[in-house]
Order: sequence, then C-alpha cells, then structure tokens
Amino acid sequence: MSKIPASVLAFEKKLVPSDALMYGTTWENRYSISQPLKLQEKSVRGTISNRLKKSDEGKVDAKIESANLQTVDSCALTPEQDTLRVNFTLKVLSGVETPSACNHEGFNQTYTDAVNAYIERNHFTEIANRYASNLANARFLWRNRVGCENIEVNIKVLGNNSTNDWTFNSYDINTQNFTNLSSEIVELGDLIARTLSGENEFLLLEINAYAKVGKAQDVYPSEELVLDKNNSKEKKSKILYHINDIAAMHSQKIGNAIRCIDTWYPQYEQQQKPIAIDPYGAVTNLGRAYRQPKEKIDFFSLFDKFSQGETLEKIEDEHFVMAVLVRGGVFGEKQ
Repeated sequence: MSKIPASVLAFEKKLVPSDALMYGTTWENRYSISQPLKLQEKSVRGTISNRLKKSDEGKVDAKIESANLQTVDSCALTPEQDTLRVNFTLKVLSGVETPSACNHEGFNQTYTDAVNAYIERNHFTEIANRYASNLANARFLWRNRVGCENIEVNIKVLGNNSTNDWTFNSYDINTQNFTNLSSEIVELGDLIARTLSGENEFLLLEINAYAKVGKAQDVYPSEELVLDKNNSKEKKSKILYHINDIAAMHSQKIGNAIRCIDTWYPQYEQQQKPIAIDPYGAVTNLGRAYRQPKEKIDFFSLFDKFSQGETLEKIEDEHFVMAVLVRGGVFGEKQ
C-alpha cells in the first residue's frame, strides 16, 4: 500500500465548544437566580510533604521547620449557595468530507469518496449518540461532578426558531459505556448526526449544568499553566482561569470531555473507561498511549487505508477514524 501522497493535509474541528462560565445558585432557584463566581486569593502555610532525596532523609526535622508558604487561587460557593451552574455553547459544523488544506487532488478525491461512503452507511449515528451522551451525563464537569447530591443538564437548540429542549438527570446516565441510551439522547444525537453528515450546515446548542455540591463548597475552574513560576508576576503556585473576573473552564477541557467516546481501543475491556479521541489514544495523566503504531491501531495506520478506499477490518475502526477527523488536526505525510 502506498503512503498518503498529500504532504499538506489539515482538517478543521467540527465540534467547537465555548469556554464555560461558572455561577452559584441554590437548587430550588437554579432556573431563575444565579451569581457569577469570583476567584479568591489565599496565602497558606503548608508543610513540606514531597518525597525527600536519600541525602536529606536524616534532615526531615529541619525540612519540616521550613514553612511551605504559598499564594493560591481558589473558588467556592457562598454560604447561601449550594449549587454550581456551568454554562457554555457548542457549535457542530458540517463539511468533514472536505479537508481545510490538501495539496494533492487525487488523494482529495479518494478521501472524499471514502467519507461519503461512510456517511451513506452509518450517517454518523454511533459517534453522534456518544457525543450526546457525554453532554447529558455532564462528563464536562470533571472534578465538579464528584460527590454531588444531584446533577441536572439542560440542553437547548439555539436559532432557527427551534423549540428543542431536553433536561437530563446526569446520574441516571452511564459514563462507562454508551449502551441503552434513552430516546432523548438519541433524539439529540440525531440532530448532531444530521449536521455532521451535511444535512444541516451547523447546529448551535446551549448547555446549562446544575450540580448540587453543598453550601459554601469549593468548585474547580480550569487551572492555568504557569511555565516559569519564578518569573510569574502574581508569584502564585496556582492560578485559576477566569473571564472578566468570572470563574471559567477552558474550551479545550470541555471539548476533551465531549470527545471521551473511544471504547474501541484494545484495553477497554479491562479498563471499562472511555478515553478521549486522539490519534494515538493518548491519556496524558496516565502517561500512556493506548493506540500504538506498532500494533497498527493508531489513527495514521488506519487512515492510510481508509482514505485510499481500502476496507478496514472492523466498523469500530471506521468510527474511530471519523471521530479523529471530526476532532481535526494536521495529518500530512512528511516528505
């Protein structure tokens, strides 16, 4: 089999989430009253609790005497609030059959034919239902999802005078697999599938999640990456993300949660945990890549065959390839 002839090949992402803003409210008044959550700065005196070098093990008393002084950002509900509200929008785009950049006309044609054949056979139904399930189960709340008394997600279609509106009890929806989906999730998935398939040009959703975490409890916005803490103007060891002084979560973090649909990697039977769609099945917090090129189950090995009209062994491999294309990226063959 020949290599991809296109040295320039790129795809724009088709799922475009906004940053998510965070508000505080009460469970009884969650639909009517909410207040933007502000970040608070704390100066704390911690202890030295990291693993010591062998040479320092006998000096533990001296190390403990040295205070671990830190300035950190934090965010919490007020004593009157018991519920976190997270608000963002998600735009779904069509046009996955057309690369945003491709410098080889022949490859462009075989690729387009392969995608159109996939759409005709599968209509993006499986992938779209999984996206819909991750919206409904509030996976995008990440750490804020843990230890809540109740979690509810409301999803509305914006524009075109639409009246589509769904409300889900997120704890009723399995986060480990995508079987036995409710009719409401399938209905939302069908709208997403029709857009990805090109029947609609775009779809715009507004998502509001309500998590009853408890009065005055901490909540968790995204944390900013500080590459050089010594030169940081704030001199903080933890800097949280905000938009115009409103606590927020990065759009990348929201998108990663929505894309956690890969149950087709080999270790899923043991893990029982979907991973985010990624060319190599990378899970950075575990330091693992579940789709190894040597096993020919990574995106590039499968895409080389798929894009040139070859039939993949399993339909799950096709779903994976198409989900990576929805994610977008630069996939040209190096010369």
